Amino acid sequence: MKLPENTLIAQEKLTKYLLVLRKRNNKSNWLAEAGYILDNWKLLESDLREQILTIDAVPTEKTDYGQMYEIRGKMVGPNGNILSVCTIWMTEKATDKTKFITMYPNKKE
Repeated sequence: MKLPENTLIAQEKLTKYLLVLRKRNNKSNWLAEAGYILDNWKLLESDLREQILTIDAVPTEKTDYGQMYEIRGKMVGPNGNILSVCTIWMTEKATDKTKFITMYPNKKE
């Protein structure tokens, strides 16, 4: 099943979490391998929509907050390097809106 086109991808998830150096769960270096940096965060958002949201989502767990989904795929970054990614999404029970939760390297490949 495809997730909705209007799925929310919060700017803060990209600019204050994924694309900044963190002591724990740092993903910025991994994303930088494909050319994603803080200055081009809008490109990461666009690529998530165009390259990942077009892939079928697999329902995973249902929590008190909503239904979780996983989408695994490949993203071609702005420098042409390819990242194998696992992304997590959730359709909130309270609002019925779907939103981006996180992404990390797909190690199941």
